[in-house]
Amino acid sequence: MGEAFWAGLGLGLSLIVAIGAQNAFVLRQGILRQHVGPVVLLCAVSDAVLILAGVLGFGALSQALPWAVELMRLGGAAFLLVYGALALRSAWRGGQALEAAEAAARPLWQSLAISAALTWGNPHVYLDTVVLLGAVSADFADKRAFATGAICASFAFFVTLGYGARLLAPVFRRPLAWRCLDLSVALVMWSVALSLLWS
Repeated sequence: MGEAFWAGLGLGLSLIVAIGAQNAFVLRQGILRQHVGPVVLLCAVSDAVLILAGVLGFGALSQALPWAVELMRLGGAAFLLVYGALALRSAWRGGQALEAAEAAARPLWQSLAISAALTWGNPHVYLDTVVLLGAVSADFADKRAFATGAICASFAFFVTLGYGARLLAPVFRRPLAWRCLDLSVALVMWSVALSLLWS
C-alpha cells in the first residue's frame, strides 16, 4: 500500500498545484472569506469522484466517445473566455477593496455554481484526473491505495489554498491588489481557454 499511496499523492499534487481557473476561484473565495468551506468541499469531492472514475477504468470512455471530449473542450473554452472577460472588466473598473468585496458577497448557490462549472466544465480536469491518473494507476496492484493518495492530495491542496488565502487579506485591503488579482485571473482563464481551442 505504501508505494502506491505515495505515488498517488505525489502525482496528484503535481497535477493540481498548477494555477488554473478553479484554483484562482478558490483563492479568491479564500481571500474574501466567502463560502470557503462549501467551495473547498465541492472542489475536493469533485476531484475525488473523477479520480475514482479514472482509477476504476473510465479513462477509456474518452476514447470511445471522442465527440464528447470535443464538446467538453469547446464548451469549457467558451465558459472560460466569458469568465475571463468578466474578471478583466472588474480589473478595468477597479475601486474594489476587501471591505467593499465583503459587503457584496455572492450567494452560496452562485459560488457553488461557478465552482462546479470551473471544475466539471474544464476538459483539463478530465485529462488530469480520469485519463492520466487512471492510466498511471494501472501500474499498481493496489489501485485503492493509489486513488486514496491522489484524493488526499486534492483535499490537502484545496483546504490549504482556501483557508490559507486569508493570510493575504491585508494585501487585498488595497484596491490595486484586487485589480492585479482580477487581471491575473482573466489571463489565466484566457490562457487555458486558448490552449483548449488550439489543442
